[in-house]
Amino acid sequence: MERLIWTRPERGNRGPAAGHSRAELAAVAVTLADRSGLAAVSMRQVAAELGTGPSSLYRYLGGRNDLLDLMADAVAGEIDLGLPLGGDPVEDLLALAVRAKAVHLRHPWLAELPPEPLRLGPHGLAYLEFALRAMAPARLPGPARLEVVAVVDALVAQFARAQRQQGAAGADRRAAQAAYLGETAAAGAYPHLAAALAGAPGGDPAEDPEGLFGRTVRRVLGALLAGGTPD
Repeated sequence: MERLIWTRPERGNRGPAAGHSRAELAAVAVTLADRSGLAAVSMRQVAAELGTGPSSLYRYLGGRNDLLDLMADAVAGEIDLGLPLGGDPVEDLLALAVRAKAVHLRHPWLAELPPEPLRLGPHGLAYLEFALRAMAPARLPGPARLEVVAVVDALVAQFARAQRQQGAAGADRRAAQAAYLGETAAAGAYPHLAAALAGAPGGDPAEDPEGLFGRTVRRVLGALLAGGTPD
């Protein structure tokens, strides 16, 4: 069975002392990915940035999967877990989700990581523990609590991706899309769509991504936690 990097010592017992730390390797790889996307991150390129040969990285890493694990955990460490919980699972998890989405927006390559629900290092485990602690007032079984975290994480990733794409489309194109949607709905062929748009803030469901994110996460959490909180 493959052993994850977290289960192996940072420095081996043989050979010269390690000249770089895992944190340094992760920082270099994250910088590369922020600049050029995840495809730009390779053992060879990270080694070049460090001014060493690719073979030397195998003193620290078993391969690229180890590097991806380090990167994912490094940026998970950017999520502030020091803020106090207020005791309302919905609001506490929403506040955590807002902070997590900010990290996704800073590091777009997170959307390119191969989907592995158990890609958790020390920072990822701290994030999971914080989220579960936020749900302490809820009457939910353990597996249901983990499912809630998974749903929130999926919403964070999806909304961050949509927000980046919306920004890339440009204001003129977004305005043209909104106008087309509104005009088509108003023509009468799509009455349910027209009714839904009439209730959207400002008449444009894409106009306020932060507000839309907050409303959606609250609704989803309210449904998932329904009956699971004290009276």
